[in-house]
Amino acid sequence: MTLALKNSYWVALILLVNCVRPNEESTSELKGFVQAAGNRYYGGVLRLNESEYIKSLHPHSITDAFTYRTAAQVYEGLFGFDPATLEVIPRLVESYTLNERGDEYTFSLKQGVLFHDDACFEGGTGREMTAEDVAYCFRMLCTQRRENQNFALFKDVVQGASKYYETTAQGNARPDEGISGIEVVDRYTLKMKLVEPNSLFLTYLAQPACFIYAREAEEQYGEEMRVRAVGTGPFSVSSVDEDIAINLRRHTQYHRRDSMGNNLPFLDGISVQFVKDKKTELLEFKQGNFDMVYRLPTDYLLEILTDNLEDDGEYSQYQLQRVPEMVTQFLCFNTTDSVFDNLAVRKAFNFAVDRQKILDYVLNGEGYAPGNHGITPPVFPGYDISKVRGYRFNVDSARYYLDLAGYTGGEGFPTVSLILNADGERNTQVAVELQKQLSDHLNVQVKIKVLPLAQVLEKGFYGNFNLMRIGWYADYPSAENFLWLFYGADVPATTKNPSYPNVARWKNAEYDRLYDAGLHARTLQDANKLFLQAEQILMDEAPLVVMWYDEGYRLLQPFIQNFPNNPMQYRDFGQVWFDPTVD
Repeated sequence: MTLALKNSYWVALILLVNCVRPNEESTSELKGFVQAAGNRYYGGVLRLNESEYIKSLHPHSITDAFTYRTAAQVYEGLFGFDPATLEVIPRLVESYTLNERGDEYTFSLKQGVLFHDDACFEGGTGREMTAEDVAYCFRMLCTQRRENQNFALFKDVVQGASKYYETTAQGNARPDEGISGIEVVDRYTLKMKLVEPNSLFLTYLAQPACFIYAREAEEQYGEEMRVRAVGTGPFSVSSVDEDIAINLRRHTQYHRRDSMGNNLPFLDGISVQFVKDKKTELLEFKQGNFDMVYRLPTDYLLEILTDNLEDDGEYSQYQLQRVPEMVTQFLCFNTTDSVFDNLAVRKAFNFAVDRQKILDYVLNGEGYAPGNHGITPPVFPGYDISKVRGYRFNVDSARYYLDLAGYTGGEGFPTVSLILNADGERNTQVAVELQKQLSDHLNVQVKIKVLPLAQVLEKGFYGNFNLMRIGWYADYPSAENFLWLFYGADVPATTKNPSYPNVARWKNAEYDRLYDAGLHARTLQDANKLFLQAEQILMDEAPLVVMWYDEGYRLLQPFIQNFPNNPMQYRDFGQVWFDPTVD
C-alpha cells in the first residue's frame, strides 16, 4: 500500500471516529445531521463487515459477492437493479431504443455525470463521463489480459467482440481500435449491435463487469486499480488498509436524486471492516460498532430468532430481515482430475451427503431448503426446480456407485482435498460434517484446506484442486445465471489458461446447445423450458454436489432507513439514510 493511501486512511479513520452516531446522546438535538425533504436526513457513516477481504475492485476482475457489494457503491453501469424489486433500471442511461429485430440498442447517456475527483485527472478534479468512456471500458472487457475474468459476458453476444478478443492475445490491448458492434455516435450516444437478439442483454449491462471507470485511472494505476477505484458511483474510495478496512466517502457531485428530489447520497460515508469471525462481528454489532450483521452466527441463530419476537428480548430492539436468496451452496468437482473424471464417483458423493442433517444440525436451519434438485434456487417465478431430479441421501446408492467405479468399500480410494474459504466459521463447520459423512458412508477420506477467498478462486480458475466449495450469488435475477456456471464452450484446452466461471471444466454438447437455445428464446416461458432440460443433464452428469439453497438473515440497527433486503443481496447504499430521532 502506498504512503499516500496510508496517510489518507488515518485521516479518514479520525473523521469516522469523530462522526456523530444516531444513537448517541447528542443526536437528540440532531447534531451532525441535516434534515432533507420527506423527513430524511443527511449524515452518518454506515459501518458494516465482510467476512472475506476483496480480491480486486477492478470491474473486469470481480468474481465474488464480497467484492461486488463494495464495488457497487463506487462504480455504476449503464443499468442497475431496483433494490426492492430487482427490476433492471437505468443508471447511467437516460433512455434507450431497440430496433424491431431486437439486435441493436441505442443508448442516450445522462449528461453531467462526473467521475470522482482523483489524482489521475488534470488538477485532481473528476471530469464528465461520455460515450467514449463506455466504449473504452467495453473494449477492455473484450481484451485478453490477466485482469479480465469476465469476457464471457460479451463473447458471441456483441458483434465483433470475439474477433477483437482474438486479436488481443498475449495481452496486447488495443483500446483505440473499434469493435464492430460498439459505435460512439456522439458525446452522449452509444450504439450496440448484437450477434442475435438476447432478452437478457440489459441484465448483462447491470453486472459488475460492465461498470464504467475512468480510462485515466487504468493508465496511471494499472494493476493498482484493484484498490484505486475511480468511478461515478455515490461513494469514492477514501482509504484502504489491506485486509482490515476500506473507507468510502460521499461523492459530492453525484448525479442521482431520490423520489423527494433530494441529492444523493445521504450518508457521509461507508466503513467496510473485514472481521472473519462471525461471533466477534455480532458482539461488535451489539456494542454499536457495526450497523448491520449479514449471516448470523449459526450458534446464536435460534436465540436471535426467539428474542426478536419478544418485546423485552435482547435482540428485539434490532430490525431482523430474512428472505430466501438467489444463492446456492455447492461442491464442485474438478472433472479433469484423475478421480473425479469418473461419473460413478461423482454420483457416489452426491448420494452420500445427508443435506437435511447439515441444514438442521450444523446450520441450525439457516438455509431455505436442502439441495435435492438442481443448482438453481427455488426463487424464480415460472421456473419450477421440482421438475429437476437431483440427489437425496441414500447410503446404498452411494456405495453401489463407488463399487461401480472400482473402489469397493472405499478400498484404494485416494485421499482428496476440499478447498474452501471460511466465511466466519460457517463453511468450516459444514466441511467438518461433510468430511465425517463421506468417511462414515463411503470410507473415503477428505482433507480440508481453508484458504483466503482469493487463493480459493485462483486455484479454482487454474484447475488446481480436487473438490471446491462454492457459494454462487446471482449476478442478476435469472435461472440462466446459475446454468452459465457450467457452460462448456468457453473452457480452455489447458489448465495453463484460467477457466471462469466453469471451474469444473465440465463439457457437454447437448447442455451447451440447450443453454444457447434458451438464451435466444423469444419468451421467458420458452427459455425456462430449455433451461430446465439443460439443468437435468447437469444433474445427471453430476459435476457438482448441490448442498442447500440459502436464506439470508440480517440484523440492522434501528435507525437505518430505506435499506430493503432482497434475494440477490444487491445493495444500493446511495439511498440509505439514518433517522437520528430513533433511539
